[in-house]
Amino acid sequence: MQWNEFENILGFKLNEQQKKAVMAVDGPTLLLAVPGSGKTTVLVTRLGYMIFCKGIDPSKILTVTYTIAATKDMSRRFASYFGEEMAEKLEFRTINGICAKIIQYYGKCIGRTPFELIKDEKMTTIMLSEIYQKSEHEYPTESDLKTVRTLITYIKNMMLDDGQIQKLDEENDIKISAIFKEYTNRLKEHKLMDYDDQMVYAYMLLRKDKNLLQHFRQMYPYICVDEAQDTSKIQHAIIALLTDKAQNIFMVGDEDQSIYGFRAAYPKALLSFEKNYPDAKVLLMEENFRSNADIVTAADQFIQKNTMRHAKHMTAGNSCKGKVRQIDLNSRMAQYTYLLKLAEECRDQTAVLYRDNECALPLIDLLERNNVPYRMRNAELTFFSHRVVVDITNIINFALNPKDTDIFLKIYYKLSMYIKKQDAIEIARISDDEDISVFDAALKYNELGSYVIGKIKAIKTHLIHMLREPADKALNRIVHFMGYDDYLQRSGISNSKIDILKAIGKREPSAGRLLERLDELKDIIKNKETDYDCPFILSTIHASKGLEYDNVYIIDAFDGILPEKIPTDPKKASKEELEEYEEARRLFYVAVTRAKNNLSVFTTDAPSGFVDEFFGRKIQPKKIAKVPDIDKKIMERARHKVDYGNAVPGRYNAIGKNLQQKNHGVTVDEVHRNFESGMNVVHKKFGAGVVDSFDEGKIRINFDGVIKVFIADVLINSGMLE
Repeated sequence: MQWNEFENILGFKLNEQQKKAVMAVDGPTLLLAVPGSGKTTVLVTRLGYMIFCKGIDPSKILTVTYTIAATKDMSRRFASYFGEEMAEKLEFRTINGICAKIIQYYGKCIGRTPFELIKDEKMTTIMLSEIYQKSEHEYPTESDLKTVRTLITYIKNMMLDDGQIQKLDEENDIKISAIFKEYTNRLKEHKLMDYDDQMVYAYMLLRKDKNLLQHFRQMYPYICVDEAQDTSKIQHAIIALLTDKAQNIFMVGDEDQSIYGFRAAYPKALLSFEKNYPDAKVLLMEENFRSNADIVTAADQFIQKNTMRHAKHMTAGNSCKGKVRQIDLNSRMAQYTYLLKLAEECRDQTAVLYRDNECALPLIDLLERNNVPYRMRNAELTFFSHRVVVDITNIINFALNPKDTDIFLKIYYKLSMYIKKQDAIEIARISDDEDISVFDAALKYNELGSYVIGKIKAIKTHLIHMLREPADKALNRIVHFMGYDDYLQRSGISNSKIDILKAIGKREPSAGRLLERLDELKDIIKNKETDYDCPFILSTIHASKGLEYDNVYIIDAFDGILPEKIPTDPKKASKEELEEYEEARRLFYVAVTRAKNNLSVFTTDAPSGFVDEFFGRKIQPKKIAKVPDIDKKIMERARHKVDYGNAVPGRYNAIGKNLQQKNHGVTVDEVHRNFESGMNVVHKKFGAGVVDSFDEGKIRINFDGVIKVFIADVLINSGMLE
């Protein structure tokens, strides 16, 4: 069959880059396809071309995809072009699928039954929980187990040696080397393997048995690998072994879209493709047919700054116009009020994208309170079992019941009580024996000095007061005045979970009620049924990869979240730090290229380096600016709503010396409302501080342990706050 006849069967035309990719059949080829360039269409069309134009037996072609869902989708797409009968002759497999086939065949050859594959994750969870307790001497939370599981997957997929595994102990503050060794031994003892082991065993078998390797090379002389940027090191190694001397390997991917480093994605394989296959061709598909031209231009300029990539430029194939805008609000929490109004009036497909699941929790809380429909693409509950959340929960519960010695022994060293472990154990014993509060027991225990007694009394006072405060103020007291923030800094733990708790706590009258709300949210997320007709969608950026939406809103795109870390000096940064930073840049790139028509990115007064760069500005401290092209109805509705902060688009930050009340209609009362407990401020004389409280026109600010009291109106008009 000639090309013209083949193209008539397709019913559509390919551009020159796509056509060149379809016709690349012999030898090693790397196809780099930018977002929205028609990658899947080209892959499926190429399979048809190989069969109908080149006469290749379909059973000799192996197509490796990243997920089972992708194998089914590609098979359906092929059948829609070339028929079900021909589609059934092709083999679409995940890498685990082909590894399982290798292991089964080897078992038949030697007359032995392979290890049993663990398909029930509960079995793995129970095993790892037991090992964790033995290693870490404490019961793991759901979040701990997820971390362990992710690290084990990383170890196996990255083919780490003993030294590299031990290095992970230091980086993750967990004895993962010991846990990994014990886990591996238990699997062997019980003749079990997990999904990662499938790849490890298949790789070992192919390397040691030449006949086995030759059998599969002859079975699949043509190999196509989709989503190659998400493929791990061991997966690339297996594919390299399966590729025979003819090297008819067709690898498709885009290192600019590699965002699964934590799962051991290995985009370096794309960068070293020409080195590994000296006769390789590198083809490009650079035309984006998905997004409007403004999005494409800005995204391309942004990703050009990455260094670990092939030279290519994304161009626009879509002439449709849309909005590309930055929405500046005066606080992180104002995003949620804005999106509530948007969701209430949502009729067109609209996706809210964010880095981590926890970023959406305050928005979910607000949508649920107002009975506004939405759907989530990837519900996850690890936030609720994260160490920080568990600590805060324990502290509040201890305030509610100071006789609970079990909780006391979990938190005493995380607060500013300065009690030694042996003393804490003895205090707990006295409390249990005499059925008195831990604080009363501490006063009866004669081994404590006056300084420690004073600290214990101070914590007792804080716990009493925090039960009388709104939840967000109680959290502020725990973090800034009871020493918990010092504990987080000592332990190198991010305080990002605290921000989410405060956002949810803003709507709760007490700390106790916050705990109830967390339980409610956990149940809501766990049991929520998906309404696939709902146009308002919440999704992590990772879960949105490969998808597209008419309208996209990106939240929390500021330094500390996206990106989480920024190298202080790129020239002195380690290789690992640079790789992590460039992956964060790729994550932002993937987010913006999900939008077809309209893209909106929220910013606040926090620095937003990626956003500044994307919109073509020099990176500098953020100032609240008027929102361009904001929907007037949403703006008017938001103006009369007092929810998670003041969400009126276009309003200037009320804590600035250049505040112009007449021009912007901001009243003194509204200025005062912008001061809230826990807010970070910078005073020209006293430096960085945290607002302790605001009451009756007076502001109390904590400057590194020193409390200063100011008259609000004088402070605002003085210009001393930067």
